[in-house]
Amino acid sequence: MRRAVEFCRRTGIRVLTLYAFSTENWQRPKSEVSGLMSLLSQYLDSELDELHANDIRLCAIGDMTRLPKRLGEKVRAAREKTAQNKTMTLNIALSYGGRQDIVNAAAQVAKAVKADRMDADSVTEEVFSQFLATRDLPDPDLLIRTGGEMRISNFLLWQCAYAELYFTPLLWPDFDDNAFTEALQAYQERQRRFGMISEQIEAGEGVV
Repeated sequence: MRRAVEFCRRTGIRVLTLYAFSTENWQRPKSEVSGLMSLLSQYLDSELDELHANDIRLCAIGDMTRLPKRLGEKVRAAREKTAQNKTMTLNIALSYGGRQDIVNAAAQVAKAVKADRMDADSVTEEVFSQFLATRDLPDPDLLIRTGGEMRISNFLLWQCAYAELYFTPLLWPDFDDNAFTEALQAYQERQRRFGMISEQIEAGEGVV
């Protein structure tokens, strides 16, 4: 995690989201879950001061109520300590699932409509996005999946609608600066059309 964060900060990437633990991961053996929670706790203990010193904001999305109490407290404290930092945002998806994120947002919209705080006809994609866990973050431009898996595993399903996907057989511990650079180079070679045709993009129409 430190290597990835340092690389992004050096290269000017403003937001990095890491999928640390999914809602489905709770089904893993208790010993493995406990080990992962311990690693996350150790990361916060060892890295928080440096993140703060480098003006990096730490965010976390997911169901924090399921975390061990002590870890949940550390996450909250880290978010509060770094809340005003501006150079970069490190967003950790922790006890997170893309489907659950969408379900939660839909439930909030339904409650708002029922309470007459919102008109159903006024619910646009932009409005709906404000009810998601990532409401204050931009949608990802690039999604990198390590480990040779060819799926996105319930990660930011709404937000990644137009993200470029990059798959690599490298395992996460082996995903070093060179691998990250290769992923960015592959991204730069693609043309993001957002439903338009190449001629429209070349003419400067719409979003590029």
